[in-house]
Parts: sequence; C-alpha cells; structure tokens
Amino acid sequence: MSALSKDPLIGEGSAPRTTQAAEGLRRRRFTVDEVTAFVEHGLIDDRERFELIGGEIVPMSPKGLFHERLKTALNIYFVRALPPGVLVSQETTFYLSEDTFLEPDFVFYEEADGLEKLKGETCLLAVEVADSSLSYDRGRKADLYASFGLRELWVVDVRPRSIRVFRKPTPTGYANVSDVAGDAAVKALNVPALELTLASFD
Repeated sequence: MSALSKDPLIGEGSAPRTTQAAEGLRRRRFTVDEVTAFVEHGLIDDRERFELIGGEIVPMSPKGLFHERLKTALNIYFVRALPPGVLVSQETTFYLSEDTFLEPDFVFYEEADGLEKLKGETCLLAVEVADSSLSYDRGRKADLYASFGLRELWVVDVRPRSIRVFRKPTPTGYANVSDVAGDAAVKALNVPALELTLASFD
C-alpha cells in the first residue's frame, strides 16, 4: 500500500497513523472508532478481550480462578456499600481518547453523569484486580490512567490480598503511591463511605 491511502477507515489522501514497534518497524495505529467497526463487522471476535493503547491493540491476560472469585465478592460488596448518587460498573470499556481505551475491573462515577460522561477526570475511582497482570496494572497501565487525569486507582493483588493505592495524577505517573496490607482498611477519596479491608474476603 502506498504512503497515501484510500482506505475508507483513514480517509482518502491521508497518511496512515503509525506507531513504532520495539524493533524499529512502523505499525498502523488504530482509533477507537476503527476498532469498534472491526468488532461490528466480525473482523475481531466480540468475545476477545483487549485494550487499545495509543492506537495499538493489546491482548489482555487470561483471568484465573482466584481473580474471578475475588472480583465477584468485590462486586457484591461494592454494590451494597455505595452511597446514593454513585454508581459502579464492572468491566466496562473506559474510553480515554480517540486511540485509547482500557478495561478496568471496576469504575465508580456520579449517577448524574452516567457512563456517557465517563472520562479520566470524572471517574471517581478505578479498581484493577490483578493476578498475572500485576506488573502491567501497577506499571504501564497506572501511568496511562495518571496521564488521563484519573484521580484514584486501586490495584488489588489477588495472592497476598493487598492493595496498591495511586493518587495525585501527573502527566508521567502518580505522585502518591502507597501499599495497604490486607488487614488494613483503605478509604476512597472521592466516594463517601466506601471503605475496603481485603482480609474480610478470606
């Protein structure tokens, strides 16, 4: 294909958006709208789990039994503990820009805003339940959330039942990062009365 593409997905006469792979080769960069179209037309199976990061499709790690058990218990707890006016959604697609979306395990947001207005700065709290994906969730993914202004992120480590709490986002990462042991309580900054002690789920 020539440098100027007639692909209807990128527009006639426009140069394709690219990223650079680790080996130095250029890759085609996709938008949220394009990836949505791929799924709608069956080019990507709608059961496939992936995230779109800076235009690159990134497959998500398989979920283990420990992960699913804890996530189910947390979902029940969160729904019961929420104060009026706040909602939580599980495994929703979190659209952050035209070429980036993530798939957090839980997002909390104002009921008045709804999912339609969900973005980095309006999200009250995101929670990732991590097993095999722990280093990714605490590293690159946390930095992405910070760069889009997410005010608070909890990464729950399934095995030792601990929580890493990320607060004060900056363009390059979180300025405040702390670890909370399973027998200690963590309180959400922006969700009144929401408090979690992981040891209670053993």
